[in-house]
Amino acid sequence: MLVREVVLGILGACAGVSVAGGFVALISMLGVIPRLASESKTVNKAVLYENCLILGVTLGNVVSLYSTPIPFGAVFLVIFGLFSGIFIGCLAVALAEIINTFPIFFRRMSLRKGAPYVVYALAIGKGVSSFVQFFLAK
Repeated sequence: MLVREVVLGILGACAGVSVAGGFVALISMLGVIPRLASESKTVNKAVLYENCLILGVTLGNVVSLYSTPIPFGAVFLVIFGLFSGIFIGCLAVALAEIINTFPIFFRRMSLRKGAPYVVYALAIGKGVSSFVQFFLAK
């Protein structure tokens, strides 16, 4: 019985490391971290950003896997939600940029001017719909 649990534990850890490694590789392939570092003019801190990403993925896996309570209160939850939303938004924009979603969409709509306003409208719509879903949906 103990051997079975040890083997399952090792297999589970290996699977978790593989999934986390794949996620970090996806983020790296999309170029989210270098792009954000270049836009914020902090390219010299890109390695720190990547290490923070790996630490965040690891801690997120531990908290999710072991259902660890985080006793920091509602303020921490709001800050965490804000940063998680920013990260997911950057990830979605990076993925859309890689597959040229916006240029193809704008070309099909024959949109020559006002492209930033369309992107702003998409971001605001996503934010409002997330707010409505989180706070008002039953």
